[in-house]
Amino acid sequence: MQSVISAIIALGALIFIHELGHFIFAKWFGVGVDKFSLGFGPKIIGKKIGETEYLLSAFPLGGYVKMVGEGEDAELTEEDKARSFAAKPPLQRIVIVAAGPLFNLLFAYFIFIIVYMVGVPAATTKIGEVVKDKPAARAGVQAKDMVTAINGKVVNRWEELSSTIIEGKGQPVELQVQREGKTLNFRITPEKRTAKNLLGDTVTTPVLGIVSAGEIVIDHFGPVDAFTKGSAQTWNVIKITVLSLVKLVERAIPLDTIGGPIMIVKMAGQQAAEGSVSFLAFVALLSVNLGILNLLPVPILDGGHLFFYLWEIVFRKPISPKAREIAQQIGLVLLISLMVLAFYNDIARYFIGQNQ
Repeated sequence: MQSVISAIIALGALIFIHELGHFIFAKWFGVGVDKFSLGFGPKIIGKKIGETEYLLSAFPLGGYVKMVGEGEDAELTEEDKARSFAAKPPLQRIVIVAAGPLFNLLFAYFIFIIVYMVGVPAATTKIGEVVKDKPAARAGVQAKDMVTAINGKVVNRWEELSSTIIEGKGQPVELQVQREGKTLNFRITPEKRTAKNLLGDTVTTPVLGIVSAGEIVIDHFGPVDAFTKGSAQTWNVIKITVLSLVKLVERAIPLDTIGGPIMIVKMAGQQAAEGSVSFLAFVALLSVNLGILNLLPVPILDGGHLFFYLWEIVFRKPISPKAREIAQQIGLVLLISLMVLAFYNDIARYFIGQNQ
């Protein structure tokens, strides 16, 4: 039950932020908004405030903002035509449509800043294991040693230690450690290790053959540092998300890694159980994924609509209704196929796989 509640909170927040982006800029440019709904399908509850009806609908995997003139066969008054989405210049329509995904990216950015201010877990430089017959073991490094400096630079977090070794590109490193109150120094030449990274690429990195003890501390950052680190983290997640999509198309990453609603529910529960920081970071990750996916130039997604409006600007005329209809049908097939694949992977991962 905790997993379901956590997933509803996470998805509800992301959908609300996404649709709020569309809503705010539609209102900004004078477009009438008939409905603002969290979820699709039958209405559960609703309240009309001004011209807009705010809804909570039955199926929580999405939402929508229905603007004046959309999906209506009835004749519009001249006033309504002027306030319709279709009557606005292409640039304004682009801003309204792009605002949804961009709000998701900004929301993730805001969350990462908050996470760094609240405090993030980090591993100390205490060594938990020295791999046999590797450079560190041959040099005399032992488990429970605490690394205090590398190449003369003071370090107290495992990430700093690891990045310094990688940036050295295999050059010998000077390692200073504390052992039972004594300071010891070692000169170690890393060896190369070849493995596949998360994106399926084969990478070669220098390693010493040491493993973190997993001793965790919480690092808190002030607003300025949190802003800087939040910016870097948001950009890194965006890059990884885009590269992952490219690798999926190239089949470097297998399609069975795609997850659906069941996977989101499971992960939401796991992250919520680990604490508020882990859950917030998970929500930020989902928010980036939602923003990037919606910007893909696939008809029926926001990116597909943006493509239509850019076409209208470049060629000074809109795409024909027939071409738009065909494109949207293709986009719908692609989206349904992706959803079927995600559900299949979830079932194989969490039900079939458990019975083997």
